[in-house]
This record gives sequence, C-alpha cells and structure tokens, in this order.
Amino acid sequence: MKRAFWIVMDGLGVGASPDAREFGDEGANTLSNLSSAILKLRGTPLKIPNLMKLGIHEVTPIAGVTSFPKITGAFGRAREASQGKDTTSGHWEMAGLPVAKAFPVYESGFPKALVDRWIKENNLPGVLGNCAASGTEIIEKLGEEHMRTGKPILYTSADSVWQVAAHEESFGLERLYSVCKSARKLVDELNLGRVIARPFVGNPEKGTPFKRTYNRKDYAQLPFGPTILDHLVSKNIPVLGVGKISNIFAGMGVPENIDTAGNTDGLDVTLDCLKTRDSGLIYVNLIDFDMLYGHRRDVPGFATALEEFDVALGTLMKNCSDSDLILLTADHGNDPTFRGTDHTREFVPVLAYQKNTKGPIPLGTRSSFADMGSTLVHFFTGSPHSCGKSFFSELN
Repeated sequence: MKRAFWIVMDGLGVGASPDAREFGDEGANTLSNLSSAILKLRGTPLKIPNLMKLGIHEVTPIAGVTSFPKITGAFGRAREASQGKDTTSGHWEMAGLPVAKAFPVYESGFPKALVDRWIKENNLPGVLGNCAASGTEIIEKLGEEHMRTGKPILYTSADSVWQVAAHEESFGLERLYSVCKSARKLVDELNLGRVIARPFVGNPEKGTPFKRTYNRKDYAQLPFGPTILDHLVSKNIPVLGVGKISNIFAGMGVPENIDTAGNTDGLDVTLDCLKTRDSGLIYVNLIDFDMLYGHRRDVPGFATALEEFDVALGTLMKNCSDSDLILLTADHGNDPTFRGTDHTREFVPVLAYQKNTKGPIPLGTRSSFADMGSTLVHFFTGSPHSCGKSFFSELN
C-alpha cells in the first residue's frame, strides 16, 4: 500500500535559471530574496525548520539563519526544460510532458475579431479592459463600471491566459463559468494555455472593497499527450488532486479532485488524507504563495504563509507511515521582491523525504522537472518512467 504526497508550493522558486535573462528575470530568487527582505523588515529570519530538515538551505541561501537542524531528507533543484514560466508548463513538465514551444502571450490584448465573436456568442453588452494588467488593480479600476454596465473584465498577463473577472452577484458566478467555457473553445485557435474565471465580491459605493474569491476556475487546454498521471491511473493506482490540479490537466489523469479555498484549506485536506487515503498519489497545489503573495509582491504575507506551511509539513512528516514518500517542489518562481507582478523564470526546489531516508542526500541540479514524475512512477511501480531520470534509488 504505497502512498505519496506530491506538494507544489506554487511560485516558490530557488534562483534564476541560466536563461532567466531571456525572460527579464535575471537576479530573481523567490526564497532567498524573500528571506533577505523579511530579515530586514522584522529583524528575525524565516522560521522554516522542517524545510531545512529536508535541506532547502543547501539549495539556496536563507538569510539570517546561523544554525541548521540535521538534514534527514534529499534535496536538490530542477531546471525547467519547457519554454515558459507558467503554471501549465511547470505542472505538465513535472508530469512528464515538457512544453517545447511556449504558449503564446497577448500582452497588447486579444484580437478584436475573436473578442467580438465571444461577445456575440454569449450575448454580452461588450467587454472592459482587453489588456495586460494586475488582477487586483484592474478590478479596482473597472469593477464599478463592470457592475453598472454588465460588461465582464477581460485581461491577460505575461502568461498565456485569458482571464475574465466578474462580480459574483451582479454578473453571476455560473454565468461567469459559462462565458469562460465558451472562451476556452475559442482560444483553442490561439493555442492559449488557460482561461481563468476570476470572480470577486464587494461594493465600494456601500463601503465594501472589492475582493477576489476562491471560486476561481481554470480551464486549461487538453494536454497534448499522456502524462505520468494517466500512466498511474492505467496501473490502477489512485490519483487525487487537491486544489487546482484537475483544472491544470483538464481532468486528464485526475479522476478525483478536491477543490480548496487557499493554502490553509489545502493543507487541512492534505493532512486529512493521512487518515482517509491509505494508498495512491495525493497531488497538491498550494495556490496562495503565488496568487495572494507573489503576484501582489507581498513579502510579509508570503513569509507568513511559508512559515504556516512549514508547521503543517512537520505534522505530515511526523505522522506519515514508514512507506510514504513526501515530494516537495514548485511549478515556477514568483519573487515577491522582484519588479513587476509576473512569474519569474527560476529553478524549483526538489525535496524528498521518507522516514527511513538517511539524509543528507544531495540530488544536485536536475535537467528537467520531469525527473520528479519519473521518480513517482518508480516509487509506485518499481520501474522509472522514460519521461525523466528517476532519483528514487538514491533515497534508499
């Protein structure tokens, strides 16, 4: 009865990739820069003892930390082989499906003819925006006009995303989902990575500021080939997604998913799986690092969320069984100290733990995120997957 917890700390990069200059991200290092900024801000270092037990401080420097616990896990980092720095390319590559050609971006807005077709298909009075923007800023700027006119807010970013923001009450949540499903079919013509429904609530005229909710939904294009998730399912190995996992893979290879309202909820579900799931892959995405703190360049919020995660990690490590595997990583960087509001092209951490692991075990720099997918297949089936180079044998 094998069980693995694969936890993606969304946006927690550990240093600029060799090609970061091509993405405008030279100098980015989400974790190291965060640790320096929080030390300067509050005068005390990040408190992440359980991550350090797994050796994360050997992957990238942690400012202000002068003593380290004994390393009981395996540690390394992975370079993204895919051409991108977004959620879809990161997760797909981890699951053994590198994206050779970057998903297109439309930082100057989407083609008018396509937007007009979308408006007509959904009987919309028009759209607002159609530009690259910060999600919170564009809601503040256009939210009241949206409520007044009924026009949804269309925007994008440096990622390959068609994002639609709409008020849950005045526009309607189900209607928002419906127009996003319609957009998903249209943007297949552009090979766009994701359509994202971005619902929000509030009414500034009545003294309630606008606030995005966790009723967000992602509509990804179908993976262009099978992933290790499909492989595990074909071997009758249970796969459970926690958070937005099913959305990222358009449901493929994820027969069961539990939607969550942020990190705290996601961690509660993960820890509950210690009691409710005795086998299979529990594949978790913790979205708040990225959505609430990375994109908003919120250093204190990011640090607090990481410390809260570390506490939950300690509980998971203490209560997992001898045969369980814990694998921690990220899908890209999102340095909260960096310019702009977009993802950053970085290495991601690769941290692995089993109770019988005799650390420290350096895993070095992996040439692809897919090494993690191969390792998981090796763990469950006894043989690595051809998508990457397994490091499971090094854990034993």
